[in-house]
Amino acid sequence: MAIGLDNNGFSDALVILGAAGIIIPAFARLRVSPVIGFILVGVLVGPLGLGRLVDDYPWLHNFTISDRERIEPFAEFGIVLLLFSIGLELSFKRLWTMRNAVFGVGAAELLGSGMVIAIALHLIGQSWPGAIALGLALALSSTALVVPIVGALSRVGRAAFAMLLFEDLALVPLLFALAAMAPGAAGAANGGWAILSLLGSGLLTVAVMLIGGRLMLPRLFAQAARTKSPELFLAAALLVVIIASLATSAVGLSPVVGALLAGLLIAETDYRSEVEVITAPFRGLALGVFLITVGMGLDLPQIAQNWGALLLGVAGVVALKAMVTFLLLRLSGERTPVAAEAGVLMASPSETTLIVLGVAVQAGLIMPSTAAFWQTVTAIGLTITPLLAQLGRVFARLIERAEKGDPPEAQIAAEGPGTVIIGFGRVGRMVAEMLQSHGQPFVAVEADIDVVTSARREGFPVIYGDVARAELVDRLSLGRAKALILTMDDPVLSVRLTRRVRGWVPDLTIVVRARDVDHAAILYAAGATDAVPETLESSLQLAEAALAELGVAAGPVIASIHEKRDQLRREIKDAAGIERTPRLSRSRVGQP
Repeated sequence: MAIGLDNNGFSDALVILGAAGIIIPAFARLRVSPVIGFILVGVLVGPLGLGRLVDDYPWLHNFTISDRERIEPFAEFGIVLLLFSIGLELSFKRLWTMRNAVFGVGAAELLGSGMVIAIALHLIGQSWPGAIALGLALALSSTALVVPIVGALSRVGRAAFAMLLFEDLALVPLLFALAAMAPGAAGAANGGWAILSLLGSGLLTVAVMLIGGRLMLPRLFAQAARTKSPELFLAAALLVVIIASLATSAVGLSPVVGALLAGLLIAETDYRSEVEVITAPFRGLALGVFLITVGMGLDLPQIAQNWGALLLGVAGVVALKAMVTFLLLRLSGERTPVAAEAGVLMASPSETTLIVLGVAVQAGLIMPSTAAFWQTVTAIGLTITPLLAQLGRVFARLIERAEKGDPPEAQIAAEGPGTVIIGFGRVGRMVAEMLQSHGQPFVAVEADIDVVTSARREGFPVIYGDVARAELVDRLSLGRAKALILTMDDPVLSVRLTRRVRGWVPDLTIVVRARDVDHAAILYAAGATDAVPETLESSLQLAEAALAELGVAAGPVIASIHEKRDQLRREIKDAAGIERTPRLSRSRVGQP
């Protein structure tokens, strides 16, 4: 059968792939989070956006998604793959060390936030059963958004992940509890037994998965690896994820629990890295589909009509959750900046909030109109999660500065700055450490205030400023400096600065980081004493390591590497039209 653009599935795929391949890179270029980009795409192309106009303009059908429910299974698959990838990054040992945080702070955060929100809702007129249902629903936070933003291994990430993991484990028991709260004796009588039955079957299933996975997965992936077929390896990985998710779903647990266990089991094998790399594109695309479905739930005309109440609802939920999470993390012994950042990061509702709201409506605990209002609040909260993450980082920095105080700015000595390093990223820091180890005085300049503050606390003499401004360069006293080292990753600025400084200080040693051989030739032409191409140095280091491993003596290896480096430097200078007698009078920092 021929497939035309009027086919719903084909047009939906076109929209999703177009968002992933065209629109999202544009957001990344503008340094806007792709999370916001996907959500805005959902708002634009969904049935509440341009989809409204399809009847009047049929050609828009090819560029809109008319049925949200049709792509929701792919969105759920994205969340499953996200938890699978988290499992790959963790280990059973690390997860075991988190048990107190998961079942201590995690449980307290869910129940504490839920009860605080429930009390606030009851005070404004909501009945107690409905307030409790809404409180627990809104207390949930988004694993799909929080973990990709902050990671699972940083200090803030570990605190957030522990709470998110408990929420994922508690989701199905929570749904049973809401059903038990439904008006009528049957739900109340059967609810407790249903929860106990769920826990028993769930523990048994997890135990079987752990034992079977340890025995079978190494053999499965060994066979897939022997075929040397990436397709078969990918199929095996996805098969494991799907079977694990189906197994936990069959006994009433969340499918994300099965996905997390599958990741943990594969992480214990020798195939972890290959599985992580080969499934990454599918995880990113499926997560993008989930974010598009979130955007499709935002009805802009309705938001504009009820903006005051919605704004109050979002602000209230965010403030209460942030406060409770912050206090619990501080009581658990977490540092104030970490607790503040994690509290704000976890403050928005979750995609699973929408599931809990639906169950609460079915149980008769809340009215459909009430659920619709809080569904919109949830969608707005999900949309602003990246902004909350940035706000949390700002709060953390402010608190840390208030606790420790800003370290003093580096001062240039009267006899001169010694060596001046422009740029204090990974390259500049390494250069500074080497100069420091050899007793060479230096001053560094960096335009990122957070990098400057961190470096000063570690004792490095770093000045904040942008060297693109000529007045800052004037302050560096380069006429009395021993050398200038440019490490910033900005090829245009490095050439311009080299040419400018060479015109001011003809005898100054200028060593510049170059991207490649062509860039190095341009830098030599601009007046650099030495230009170090990254590609050249990495090649020489690879050759040196290989020769050493092959048993060649260290002395000849080092000599040949130096000889090759000098040869390549001469060739680059010849290409740039530079004489072979460079300015050597001060070319070795600190040496006569």
